Amino acid sequence: MPASILGVLARLGLQALMTYDGESIFPLAYVQATGCFIMGIALGMKAPFGNFYGPLYTAVTTGFCGSLTTFSGWQVDIFDSWVNSGQFHRAGLRDFIDGLTKIWVTLLLALASLMFGVYVSASILPFLPSLRPPKKNVRYCLTFLSILTYAATFPAYFRLPANYRHQATAALLFSFPGTLSRYLLSINLNPRIKLFPLGTFTANALGTALLGVFHVLQGVPSVSPDACALLQGLGDGYCGCLTTVSTFAAEVDALEGWKASLYVVLSWVVGQLLLLVIMGSSFWAGHVSEQSRCSFQES
Repeated sequence: MPASILGVLARLGLQALMTYDGESIFPLAYVQATGCFIMGIALGMKAPFGNFYGPLYTAVTTGFCGSLTTFSGWQVDIFDSWVNSGQFHRAGLRDFIDGLTKIWVTLLLALASLMFGVYVSASILPFLPSLRPPKKNVRYCLTFLSILTYAATFPAYFRLPANYRHQATAALLFSFPGTLSRYLLSINLNPRIKLFPLGTFTANALGTALLGVFHVLQGVPSVSPDACALLQGLGDGYCGCLTTVSTFAAEVDALEGWKASLYVVLSWVVGQLLLLVIMGSSFWAGHVSEQSRCSFQES
């Protein structure tokens, strides 16, 4: 639970830090690279994690890295480039190039960061001390603190100023349900077929479709500030944690030959087709704006 919350906070913080006028690199590139690098380190240290405390490995990989990186955000970012949702003064060819750049740069960054993380872990692994597993009482305390940490997101949402909701507190509220949904889909669907990880594929496709729906709803005229904050929280929190690039990159790296290529192409094509149906049809029908019409509360 805390890992999901920290992952969302890290993602939102990195995006805010890297979003500025005249930026040379799209903000999500930093998010995906950071998450995949940490995932690579964790993969290389799987044995020490398991010997010390197995749930800690799951918390770092599935919880933190899976919530820090976002497949749905990547897909929507690509689609926004292709439809020029920012209304930049450029030709259609430039829109296509911008979207294409976000595809291959993200893929290369994710895989390269993952491999670099594995290399770094191999370098420091010989110097790690062997730690005793925590005692039963300590494990119970950690579980209790985890539950309390997530419970704290509810008063944070309702008691902190309203202008915090769309920025962070709404996303924190939906972070753990998104991570839990992805985890359940993975453990139940991944073993079903050997061709590629069906659970992660389903989570990424579902999260991308939901994020597309939330973006459309934010473009509807006269949407209330409270509804906007919840929609932003569902997109950043639930969809951001339901979908993952770090696990996706690790699975692509583990697959052999044409299976890896099939997994990448199928995941990307399904994501873009879902957004074409959901967002494209809504935009081009003329009833929904390509840009968010949300106005958030200031206090």
